[in-house]
Amino acid sequence: MGLFSFVKSVGKKLGIGSEDTPPSAEDIKKDLDSYDLGTDDLVVEINGDTAVIKGEVADQSVFEKAIVAVGNTLGVSKVETGEVKVAAADNATPADPVFYEVKKGDNLWKIAVANYGKSKGAKYTVIFEANEPMLKHPDKIYPGQMLRIPPLD
Repeated sequence: MGLFSFVKSVGKKLGIGSEDTPPSAEDIKKDLDSYDLGTDDLVVEINGDTAVIKGEVADQSVFEKAIVAVGNTLGVSKVETGEVKVAAADNATPADPVFYEVKKGDNLWKIAVANYGKSKGAKYTVIFEANEPMLKHPDKIYPGQMLRIPPLD
């Protein structure tokens, strides 16, 4: 699947981790499971500031949400997913996930316009829903945060 980059100095603080010291694999796994995404069969390992995810998920959506949830953790700069199997892929190669790094002054409307086109700002709800339950409110995003950008149907 791949290696995904994140901003190491921003994100959710877990356990005793900091920008210089990522949290433990156990803390990251506990946080990931708290979102109830269906990640019970995933294992998280820490290698420096890289979180390595292994195991199986039900579909592409769960796979991408797991990447975002783990990567948006303070002290994690990369998420390696080479050993994750997406069950619903049915031997087809899953699509490459599209992520967006939030910049100062961004809001979900602007992000929707940037990713979907000039007249598609109202599609910000698609981005919000694609990042639930990690996002609790559409106005609560921060610079450096990575968001999942799903394709429009």
